[in-house]
Amino acid sequence: MSGRLVLVVVSPRVPPGLLSWPAWEALRAGAVLTGQDSPQLPFLRDAGIDVCVVDASAEVLHDRAAAGKTVVWLTTGDTDAELVRAVGLRAVASGVVVEQVHGSYDPPGARLLDVVAVMDRLRSPGGCPWAAEQTHASLMPYLLEEAYEAYQALEDGDLVDLREELGDVLLQVAFHARLAQEAEAPWSIDDVAGDLVDKLVRRHPHVFADGDADDLEGTWEALKAAEKGRTSVTDGVPLAQPALALAAKLQKRAARLGAPLAAYDGLGGELWGLVERCRAAGLDPEVELRAVARTFRDRLAELERVVHSEGREPSALSSQEWGARWS
Repeated sequence: MSGRLVLVVVSPRVPPGLLSWPAWEALRAGAVLTGQDSPQLPFLRDAGIDVCVVDASAEVLHDRAAAGKTVVWLTTGDTDAELVRAVGLRAVASGVVVEQVHGSYDPPGARLLDVVAVMDRLRSPGGCPWAAEQTHASLMPYLLEEAYEAYQALEDGDLVDLREELGDVLLQVAFHARLAQEAEAPWSIDDVAGDLVDKLVRRHPHVFADGDADDLEGTWEALKAAEKGRTSVTDGVPLAQPALALAAKLQKRAARLGAPLAAYDGLGGELWGLVERCRAAGLDPEVELRAVARTFRDRLAELERVVHSEGREPSALSSQEWGARWS
């Protein structure tokens, strides 16, 4: 007589005890087995469900079900994936009926909990020696580098690469939050997320309250100014950004007041004027210059390959030869 094996699959990212109704029904339908490290154990016992803690293997689970009984295995999360597959293979050969019931699902954003857990492991005793040595200051270059690499993925239109690069940016956020958590006046990744949620709700009254949807940019800037006590339109403009982007941002802020844009002498003044021309044409000067620079890079690399294929060194070409090849 073939038995029945019910696999109740739960997410390790959902608090234990929060199980679906089909899962609770399944847990009352037969002998329940689970692992010693299952966080569900106290909640099952509180619900009056008898649980047998076993060091389960595919053979143990299969043989119990093959005896003609209904056996319920409550998974302990991701680590049981291989076990579930192995049980399924044995069941196909023996005729044991295997059913799978989802006790809980990962909510959107659940894998962010894994990011926090991994960062905790890296920074804890016995973790990564390199990670243990890092400070806010030592990580500063990586924050910029990862942001630029994500920007480049966007320029390239490579969404696969963008996915990876955004993960690297997220790592920097998690790392800095973890360092702050260890400080004397700590705050954590939850505080970062909470502040962000509060800010987004507060600055979108047209979505979360009865605000006016007209002039969204003006409303956003007015709310920012009120929150931060800013007295100048230049307050809050990050001076560390690239010069073209900085000039464009300052000109945009000045234009909001109707203030004139001064003319300046020298090459810097010429660049300032070009930024103004870009803005008047509705163009981002940083994007425009980067596009030209990337085109130049590609063309130069292509010509270098051609010269090398001819058995010559690019540095040996005269300016006339370069000019002829470039055209």
